[in-house]
Amino acid sequence: MAAMTTTTARAGGRADRASSRVQTFLSRHGGMMPTFAAALILVLLFIGAEAFLRGDFIKPLTISNLLINNAYLLVLAVGMTFVILTGGIDLSVGSVMAFTGMLGAKLLADGLPVAIAIPAMLLGGAAIGLFIGILVQYFGVQPFIASLAGLFLGRGLAFIVSLNSIKVEDPAVLWLQSTRWKLGDWVVTPTGIIALATVAIAAFVLHLTRFGRTIYAIGGSEQSARLMGLKVGRAKVGAYVISGTCAGLAGLLLTAYANSSYPRNGIGTELDAIAAVVIGGTLLTGGRGYVLGSMIGVFVYGTIKTIINFMGAEQAWMQIIVGALLLLFIVVQRAIVARAEGRR
Repeated sequence: MAAMTTTTARAGGRADRASSRVQTFLSRHGGMMPTFAAALILVLLFIGAEAFLRGDFIKPLTISNLLINNAYLLVLAVGMTFVILTGGIDLSVGSVMAFTGMLGAKLLADGLPVAIAIPAMLLGGAAIGLFIGILVQYFGVQPFIASLAGLFLGRGLAFIVSLNSIKVEDPAVLWLQSTRWKLGDWVVTPTGIIALATVAIAAFVLHLTRFGRTIYAIGGSEQSARLMGLKVGRAKVGAYVISGTCAGLAGLLLTAYANSSYPRNGIGTELDAIAAVVIGGTLLTGGRGYVLGSMIGVFVYGTIKTIINFMGAEQAWMQIIVGALLLLFIVVQRAIVARAEGRR
């Protein structure tokens, strides 16, 4: 009887210790739960698609195409992550992507070299980002309104460049998408490498630099960040400049992907980027999130789109499914914020 009591006590002790460890992990890494959830959803999507399509989905080429086809969206999501981490929003990125794509295509069509066209695309995106950042930080304009102004500005500039599609024939730009590097059965393009490099650089900046820590601090509490002596204004404007620059880079990637540019490109893409960032675990209120989570969110988005294409279903299901996931993750985020406020 005594031995049984001792065994029961030990088992109870182990259960208590395990429960304590789980609670400690959740308290320290609660902000990562939405990202873990996004990764789990991505895995379940792959498993479900593989079962439904009878082993015809999980293939190296299918997975490789997730990066190849969504490289421009991944770059947009990286820039959007910086802005949302500050508690802001950037509705201009789709229009800026269209404008910079048109600008680069026009410069190339006029005979200017790539060495001029590509920097012009990046600088054009950065300039609109700077404009939005100044409106937000120094004129007190709400991010929604300021970036909406940037949206109309970018789209208008795209139409000023040309009302028609411009074909790109420069071999250096076409090389970005036409080149295929094979690693066994896996395939990657220069556009995919550029997108992954953008993610890596952004992760380094956010987690290992003073600027990145300031971005997180602003999202957590801008007033507290000011009291700590952090350069809040510079960081907030910098976040929008980064978002605009990423939109310019996305314009290059999309132009290479389509071999042309069109002034109506990117309509609604800003919403896709926001959805990917939120699904990846970045809180809309700012201060919590990871650029790697945004990458997972883009892959979730791309996987849903690929499954729908495989099934031959209506594209309307894409918006329905992404909308449902977005609602789910916003609810999860609210629960996390409520729990954090309950501990204070």
